[in-house]
Amino acid sequence: MKAIFKKEFLSYMHSVVGFLFMAVTIFFFALYATVYNLLSGYPYVSYTLSAIIFLFLLAIPILSMRILAEERKQRTDQLILTAPVSVGKIVLGKFFAMAAIFMIPVLLMCVFPLYLQKFGTISMGETYVAILAFALYGLTCIAVGLFISSITESQVIAAVLSFGILFLTYMMSGIQNIISSTGNLLTKFLGIFDFQTRFANMTNGILDITAVVYFISVIGLLLFLTTQSIQKRRYSVSVRNFSMGAYSSITIVIVVALTVIVNLIAGKVPSKYTNIDVTSNKLYTITDQTKKLLENLTEDINIFVINSEDSADTTLNQTLKYYEDSSSHIKVTYIDPLVNPQFVSQYTTSSIAQNSIVVESAKRYQLISYNDIYETQTDYSTYQQNVTGYDAEGQLTSAIAYCTSEDMPKIYMIAGHNEYTLDSGFQTAIEKENIEYETINLMDYEAVPEDAECIIIHAPEKDFSSDDADKVIAYLNQGGKAFITVEYVGTELPNFERILSEFGMTIQMGYAVDTSAGNYYQKPIFLLPNVEYADETNGLTGAYTYLIAPYAQGIDVPDEEIEDITYTKLLNGSENSIVKTNITNASTYEKEEGDIEGPVCIGVKAEKTLDSGTSTIYLFASAQMFTDSIDNAVSGNNKQLFSNIMSTLANHETSVSVPVKSYEMDSLIVSASDLAVFGIIAVVILPLALLAAGLIIWLNRRSK
Repeated sequence: MKAIFKKEFLSYMHSVVGFLFMAVTIFFFALYATVYNLLSGYPYVSYTLSAIIFLFLLAIPILSMRILAEERKQRTDQLILTAPVSVGKIVLGKFFAMAAIFMIPVLLMCVFPLYLQKFGTISMGETYVAILAFALYGLTCIAVGLFISSITESQVIAAVLSFGILFLTYMMSGIQNIISSTGNLLTKFLGIFDFQTRFANMTNGILDITAVVYFISVIGLLLFLTTQSIQKRRYSVSVRNFSMGAYSSITIVIVVALTVIVNLIAGKVPSKYTNIDVTSNKLYTITDQTKKLLENLTEDINIFVINSEDSADTTLNQTLKYYEDSSSHIKVTYIDPLVNPQFVSQYTTSSIAQNSIVVESAKRYQLISYNDIYETQTDYSTYQQNVTGYDAEGQLTSAIAYCTSEDMPKIYMIAGHNEYTLDSGFQTAIEKENIEYETINLMDYEAVPEDAECIIIHAPEKDFSSDDADKVIAYLNQGGKAFITVEYVGTELPNFERILSEFGMTIQMGYAVDTSAGNYYQKPIFLLPNVEYADETNGLTGAYTYLIAPYAQGIDVPDEEIEDITYTKLLNGSENSIVKTNITNASTYEKEEGDIEGPVCIGVKAEKTLDSGTSTIYLFASAQMFTDSIDNAVSGNNKQLFSNIMSTLANHETSVSVPVKSYEMDSLIVSASDLAVFGIIAVVILPLALLAAGLIIWLNRRSK
């Protein structure tokens, strides 16, 4: 086999064909990489690879057309039949020779992501899985070309047949949709020959083991069939050799059956084992919150996707597979609106977009609009909508929790004292926890409503009236719960402070600063507090996981617990943190006369034991940390803390509010000079150098 490999490899390297194949492959890869990755700034090499797979239809038939057809035409195939090595080893040698020619440009592609890193962040996992998919697709196409070359002695026929078959495998998904948009037995059979879809599955950030098994098994089958095609010419049609022909046919049937069985078994393995999420932000992987919810499911949940399975959003499909594989109580069904147009009318009278979802249990149902699954932002320079976030898990987990919950807790937001209103992201976090909320003015009520699971007081700028404060205190002393934030307003709020004093706490007026490295962002007043271990901070205490608390004040928590009141500090400044009390005249971030020494407490949970139960207050000295703009600076960690607290207040066993996952990485920033240098070298010089080398070697051999 080694001798065959060496002979064929050198044959390609001593002719124009091998160098032409490498030059064309590198040229198109570099050309599309220049446009997509460098000029447009896309950090995904998969875009480039997906754009150039059309090369397989043209270049590989040319590479493979002579590999066996020429042997047959020149009658040198008789040497194969009488060679001292097995036919199988000869076939492998020829296959590996073509594979080596193909892998040379692929190895150069592997260097490209390392070069791109100088211009921004690249997801190496996604990139190299996409290159692996490209390589497997190409090797499978080479195996097709090798087999076709073995059944004809005409190079032209071999090239045309190879092109035709590869074109069909490339277009098979479209052919299936033309035959039937809903799928039938014929389309399932044709799906066996669909190379392109399996390649696409691995360019979306998923290492699809079933696709890897498919490509490898198809390559093995084609090499086996090539061997049998050559072996067949050893047999005559005489009766004496009829049994050998029959044996060969039976063997082929067995090997084909084994290939089908292997792929069927791989397809039956749950996708959580075969689909490995290699995206940098774990776009498809469900979080621990969702896993815990699904593990505790005791009733059946039907998830209806309003689209045919073949036409549905591929990213959404992948997420739904994780849900279905994680619980036997989850069943996903695709409803084609063209086949069943009346299905949606059971749930809404309004029209909904395709790929919208209905989550249904025996208790109730919830409709998830496809428009809510992706978060978008408008680029006002181009007035185009760009997808920035993926919220399928957040929407699905919340909907499942809603459909299985026994009741819906209610939160009241107190207004009338110039309080902050919750930004949309934090409102969504409450909705995802399946909590009803309503804004009220206490002047309109004799007391806090009895159905209040919790009240939110979000940074009042004006003092409460004595009557309003009494209503809140009465509510808390009856076992109520409150989430309270404050901000610096420069004046005392005695009635509001009376609410806090019921729990033995006061506000240290001023701005908290922290000069310890790692405990502030840009300025010492933008605190990155230490996050203490607690149920509410679950998932937020790891290394390099930050929360940000700008313009915070301090919370004076008693050093010794007051009788019947316990304190759990959640957020603290470092030992170097202080509260600057004289803000207008402060000249330094260091401690001055009158400043309050730290460490400063920024967030605390206080629980008071009552005869009727337990009253709870969550108090945070930075109101702005619960705003969308500040939360975005720490990738949603502030919102996660808020969601965890809302979940605790609503008596959920675990938070069901999953933050939106970032959908795209930042664009690459490539200078004009770097773009020009890469274009000149990779698009022009390198392909031309390969072509020139091939021509020189070929001309030298002809002149000898």
